[in-house]
Amino acid sequence: MEEMLKLTHLLVTVFLYTFATMTAFPAIPDVTMSALCPGRDECSLAIYFTGFQQVVTGVGALLMVPLLGNLSDKFGRKTVLTIPLILNVIPLGILGYGRSRDLFYIYFVFKCVTSIVCEGSVQCLAVAYAADNVPEHRRASAFGILSAIISSASVCGNLCARFLSISSTFQAAASTAAMAALYMRVFLTDSASNCNLSAPLLSGENVESVSSKKEKYASALPSLTDLFSFLKTSSTFSQAAVVAFFSNLADVGHHASIMYYLKAKFHFDKDRIADLMVISGVASSISQLLLTPILVPVLGENRLLSVGVFFNCLHMLLHSLAWSEWVSYGAAMFSVLYIFWQPCLQSIVSKQVGASEQGKAQGCISGISSFANVVSPFVFSPLTALFLSENAPFYFPGFSIMCAASAAMIAFVQSMMIKTPAKACTSIHVEVLV
Repeated sequence: MEEMLKLTHLLVTVFLYTFATMTAFPAIPDVTMSALCPGRDECSLAIYFTGFQQVVTGVGALLMVPLLGNLSDKFGRKTVLTIPLILNVIPLGILGYGRSRDLFYIYFVFKCVTSIVCEGSVQCLAVAYAADNVPEHRRASAFGILSAIISSASVCGNLCARFLSISSTFQAAASTAAMAALYMRVFLTDSASNCNLSAPLLSGENVESVSSKKEKYASALPSLTDLFSFLKTSSTFSQAAVVAFFSNLADVGHHASIMYYLKAKFHFDKDRIADLMVISGVASSISQLLLTPILVPVLGENRLLSVGVFFNCLHMLLHSLAWSEWVSYGAAMFSVLYIFWQPCLQSIVSKQVGASEQGKAQGCISGISSFANVVSPFVFSPLTALFLSENAPFYFPGFSIMCAASAAMIAFVQSMMIKTPAKACTSIHVEVLV
């Protein structure tokens, strides 16, 4: 009962945080283009601004998310989770105050800085917290419920954005972000990692010797050495890392391109983008709540991961070839199936490490995903700007999205090769790399 109460408070916190973020999300392209290119449906400058923000965010998150994950193993999830929840309020509050050109530039600077800490860290810490309180055999379903809550919050946030004015949208988002931080501080109780559950992956010593060296580990900060240690000691972890990189490379490229693509080709505005995201969110929420608990025991996490990545690729391909508006709405329905990939990947990763390394392992995977955020803008932002401009070498507005689908296909091929050992976290013993 106590564990259920902890998870409930975690889900409420994640819901409020995601609601705030997704309430603002559909309005960002309109605000950006209004500030940089007033009165236009196509703006290369806005695309490059978005790409620059992704690069800055990705480089920073590549370093910060593993750090936060590791610190949460040492000082508790609640303590570390406070940092991104509070920082998330600042940029939303700026746009809630005003959206002039000058305020947009102030928002942009603060958004780049705060996203370094916020991007990926809340989900990473939430997954680690859930892993602390859920047995291994139930983690895929638990992570699926967490993803369902995120999808549900996205739906509610997009519906809110659909019916509010732009100014009210950001005010509501900032207020909810502040509420998320306050709720977490008041109600969420910290979870202590139980090191007796299994031996740490990065150590060949038994639990008692690890405990006796607690002071040594507490003073250590995560580094690239930690990441390479995970990659070298577990082939499953390294394969999951490849899937995480190419899947996130595809997702970031798709999300960065799709709004400007729909705006240029079909003249989508904030409300229609919100409608599209509501469809996707409702479908994914229903899928995670109803289908995941049924399909995980039948298919297993590995096969369900492959199913999710495959349909992620397929839905991007449909977007890139959209010949009418309804095709984009139909492609959004594929979230019923492609939403599986992330919780299945998180569950696979969580089972490769001991209880004392959940934050570090999820942080390393999030760091790899953040590196995809760095690479993606260099590939997809120029392609999007080129093929949406009048100087395109040939007419194919969705070319950059098709390239994102190709990255997702690479992730699908790799996902088919993952073979998870039954007890990876207890059977692998290596020396700590220093």
